Amino acid sequence: MRKLVPLKSLYAFVAVAETGSMTDAAEVLHVSHSAVSQAIKSLESQLGLALFHRTGRRVELNRNGRRYYRQVAPALEQIVSAGEALQRQNPHRLTLNMVNSLALHWWIPRVPDFQALAPHLDIRISTLTHVFDLDKEGVDVALIHGRPDDWQGYHCEQLGDDELILVCAPSLLDTDTTRTAAALLSAHQPIFVTNPRRENDWQIWCEANQLPVPAQRHNLCFTASVQAVQATLRGLGILVTHRLFVRDEIRQGLLSEIGPSVRNPYQSFYFVCQKDKLVQESVLTLRAWLHHEFRQAGESERLP
Repeated sequence: MRKLVPLKSLYAFVAVAETGSMTDAAEVLHVSHSAVSQAIKSLESQLGLALFHRTGRRVELNRNGRRYYRQVAPALEQIVSAGEALQRQNPHRLTLNMVNSLALHWWIPRVPDFQALAPHLDIRISTLTHVFDLDKEGVDVALIHGRPDDWQGYHCEQLGDDELILVCAPSLLDTDTTRTAAALLSAHQPIFVTNPRRENDWQIWCEANQLPVPAQRHNLCFTASVQAVQATLRGLGILVTHRLFVRDEIRQGLLSEIGPSVRNPYQSFYFVCQKDKLVQESVLTLRAWLHHEFRQAGESERLP
């Protein structure tokens, strides 16, 4: 039997060919840069031919690469389309996208409740963070933490507001003479999330509470909220984050909320899907459940 080229190498080849960059291809495929580089090297080794010209960080197809791409890209598109067609035949399977913080801290604790409501539905989670094409990424429904302007052309409806809150481990309160936000800011180090979607959280919360924005400290800046929340749970400092990311941890007594919350004027939570999906029973069931969960969360936060 002939030695077959691994599909992952073909996916990497097409992604690099279409983006012109190993880094961009890695982001498209949701793998590391080294994984893409290794896949290309393996493919070129198996074929016994170089497929790209490399100029600095940019790569472009050479003559052999162009010939190979013209044959491989349509075939790979057929493979992807065949898989998507089969998936669409299963009306009870949905791919739901949300940021990783929501998946870990909000969705997973609620899986048993959703299973009890709709045991026939199979929800698969993806965690893309950028604005993307739902059909191209195979996503049926997206729970968006952002702005509706980014999702024009889709059905987009608000599920709930986004609240910014200050939290810390309860152990940090034991040595404080007061439990005010100002006291915490003077006694403990701030934890920051530096990615563009979160980098203004501290400023928004502090300005609304008329408090100075603290300076960033060494070793307490993270690229993702899930990392920052873990650091906060371990008592490394205090964090301004989004209520929905830590609501269960607060209820379980793992984190304490200090000071008033602030409505985030720049982001909210939205249900997003293709307009033609709204006729599918599975999508409508998920939509109704999401509205119920967000409405219930809002009502519980208003209770004294």
